Amino acid sequence: MKRNSILFALMMLVVPAFSQNNHYQVIDKIVAVVGKNIVLQSDIEAQYFQQRLEGDASGTGHALRCDILEDLLLQKLMLNQAEMDSITVTDDQVETELDRRIQYFVSRMGSQEKLEEYFNKSISEIKDEVRRAARENLLQQQVQSQIMEHVVVTPSEVKAFYNKLPQDSLPMVGTQYEICQIVKRPPVSLDEKLRVKDRLYQIRKRILEGESFSTLAVLYSEDPGSARQGGELGFTGKGVFASEFEAAAFNLRDGEISDVIETEFGFHIIQLIEKRDNMVNCRHILLSAKVPVEALEKAQNELDSVAQLIRNGDMTFEDACKKFSDEDSKSNGGYITNPSTGSNRISQTDLQELESYFPEFKNLGFVISRLAVGEVSDPVPMTTNENKDAFRLVLVKKKIEPHKANIKDDYNLIQGWALNAKQQEAIGKWVADKAAKAYIRLDENYADCDFYYNWNIK
Repeated sequence: MKRNSILFALMMLVVPAFSQNNHYQVIDKIVAVVGKNIVLQSDIEAQYFQQRLEGDASGTGHALRCDILEDLLLQKLMLNQAEMDSITVTDDQVETELDRRIQYFVSRMGSQEKLEEYFNKSISEIKDEVRRAARENLLQQQVQSQIMEHVVVTPSEVKAFYNKLPQDSLPMVGTQYEICQIVKRPPVSLDEKLRVKDRLYQIRKRILEGESFSTLAVLYSEDPGSARQGGELGFTGKGVFASEFEAAAFNLRDGEISDVIETEFGFHIIQLIEKRDNMVNCRHILLSAKVPVEALEKAQNELDSVAQLIRNGDMTFEDACKKFSDEDSKSNGGYITNPSTGSNRISQTDLQELESYFPEFKNLGFVISRLAVGEVSDPVPMTTNENKDAFRLVLVKKKIEPHKANIKDDYNLIQGWALNAKQQEAIGKWVADKAAKAYIRLDENYADCDFYYNWNIK
């Protein structure tokens, strides 16, 4: 079995629900045992059905079922190790995970009512049905994090990895761009700040009266990354959050709700989930004050004048960026950094994906598609990553045409491949070590599976 990446497939919310929804019927039996954990034929068939339904299956029939079985074996071995290492997760973490999953499927189905109708169950019944699976997934994630904690690649390892690749089979890299911007951020009025703070105090009151913090975070928080997780930010040490946020978070007791806190990103309320040594895991709800229309119009007019200066040759884009931009990148020519790679190069695929997570990238792909290299856009509205309304000028500094991957132009991409290969190697060693110490039994119908890892099955 060949793989392009390590498969840590988490059991999806929809899978156990499908098994109760009469889409198919399976004569169930145990097909594998890993320690105290079992894999059922229905587990395999549920995922097989789902992959075929979504059209993302990499194979069919027995080979695909073997792939699914190996993913399940890996999950069960991680769960077995979590039990041996006494790794635990809190009820709050489980409920946050359930809320995140429910919200994901509500968005896919269109409404909570449609989701309940589809499964013929209430949301609470669906949660009850998959709560154990969610807890197990969180335990598996912790084991996975421990395995990967020290897996990194050095520049020499990246170069060695590239030199071993068959040159005639290197993939084509799609169109990439280097993009610069000049941003004007109009100020927010005091009245607007007071309005937002009052709204957040009302949400805080609802939580104190018994409503779920994570549910309200999904519904109202303007932090798109954490909102999907019920506002949860994960364990983080000092020096990561804004100073005001950090001071509040580290002074809370478990379960306690903070007062309304103001940072550069807006206004927050914070709930501490757990504190470990010098790290905290908390969730938050973020609301941002909006910029007045008059201030936005002023920013638009200012940038229109700046664009004319650049087009007339009276000022270079770099000089205009230094003089007029409100972004920290103004000292570096206004280059937009790709958050997924840390480089200044952004592919068309990256732009589509980043739109879902970073407000700054919303509609950026559309804007640059209408520009020639070296052409300056008209002022276009944007939302900053701090959820503030602003205007910007956009310049396509460079366009890199499709080409075969090479280490000079595509170092970050090849670094990712090298890291992935090293992660697979780490998982392989971990599986071989832990499987040799665990009780693993496999049904004879799957004895001929061409597994990727060495499961030490006698």
